[in-house]
Amino acid sequence: MSSPPPIRTLDKSGKEITSVGFQRFGFDCEVSLDVLRSLYLRPHYVTTVASSDSTLELDAKEEQDHAKFTQGHAAYQSKSIYHPDTQSISYTTLSRFPPVRLLAPSQRKRILITGGAGFVGSHLVDRLMILGHEVTVLDNFFTGSKTTVSHWVGHPNFEMVRHDVVEPFMIECDQIYHLACPASPPHYQFNAVKTIKTSFMGTLNMLGLAKRTKARFLISSTSEVYGDPEVHPQPEDYWGHVNPIGPRACYDEGKRVAETLTYGFHRQDGVDVRVARIFNTYGPRMNPFDGRVVSNFIVQALRGEDMTVYGDGKQTRSFQYIHDLIDGLIALMNSEETRPVNLGNGDEFTIGEFAELVRDIVEKVQKEDGIKPPRRVNIIYKPMPTDDPQKRRPDTTRAKEVLSWQPRWTVRMGLEEMVRYYKAKMAEGGI
Repeated sequence: MSSPPPIRTLDKSGKEITSVGFQRFGFDCEVSLDVLRSLYLRPHYVTTVASSDSTLELDAKEEQDHAKFTQGHAAYQSKSIYHPDTQSISYTTLSRFPPVRLLAPSQRKRILITGGAGFVGSHLVDRLMILGHEVTVLDNFFTGSKTTVSHWVGHPNFEMVRHDVVEPFMIECDQIYHLACPASPPHYQFNAVKTIKTSFMGTLNMLGLAKRTKARFLISSTSEVYGDPEVHPQPEDYWGHVNPIGPRACYDEGKRVAETLTYGFHRQDGVDVRVARIFNTYGPRMNPFDGRVVSNFIVQALRGEDMTVYGDGKQTRSFQYIHDLIDGLIALMNSEETRPVNLGNGDEFTIGEFAELVRDIVEKVQKEDGIKPPRRVNIIYKPMPTDDPQKRRPDTTRAKEVLSWQPRWTVRMGLEEMVRYYKAKMAEGGI
């Protein structure tokens, strides 16, 4: 059977993207995009069988669809089996791990990632593992999932620990990426006290660990520290406009106090710190039910349901793709920049425009795969939630100047990849 054509991805300047990452600040983080895709676009490498007792052979179409994503990396995958009649899945571990770079001990870093089984964390794990570093993931699985990093379990360079950062943790490490904290409104509002406790106590514990081990510490802060901004776009020296007692305050003020704590340790104890203020990010492995606009729109459109826009659809957001964010986080960690740095995409959309773009891309992917939906999905409008920011766009001048970083992925290209991911998840019964 001939190999299917690869998925071609063009960047903002029209050049094809074949790898992500770069060589900068003495740290090489360049990785083939095909290798990464083989890890996430078919999240469990699931094949469907017609009935429980049938043979476990793939039909030609499924083999072809699968090969489109793996592009020659099938040797490093094994296939879990989904039984639709019994709604059951037979998981398997990878029979062979993907090749990881062989680094000299002096180059290999011991890296701790809190929240490493979450959306952003799991992509960071993939990148750092392929680069040959030793990675330890700390996660309590409140919003993260073992399945996002299960393909590395058993690898000699990888360790996963179920642990809540609110409790102290001891380990030897060179770098700490502190990503642990629920980040979508339904999750962080589910237990507001726990959210602010995670932001404060978790950051306190990880900074204490960084102080003891002399590790470099990076905290994932958020654009929410700017609140509902009165300055547009938002530069890092803008102090924000936050309601300290509203329903979103547990997250907004939690991250603000976490930044305060980070710079307290930096000034008082000389801890080497980095602060990344992350703006709206999307991509594969994003929880489809976390209430965020990108996942909501894609799942609704794929199911043929009407797409829900809150408010009049005139509020704006800027969306960056996950690979751009991981590039930015690694660049910041290995640079000498200790001031906060915005990581986000400056391309601004109204939510109404964005809903139409998602609908168009879902229709394009369905057409390519020979699916004809019964009707065109409509866009419907509902009341606006409390304290929802009206505008959100980063000023990324600092990232461009000090990290030589700027987003490469267009929103359209990133959305297409995410639609394919969710479509595959639906086919295998994951959504």
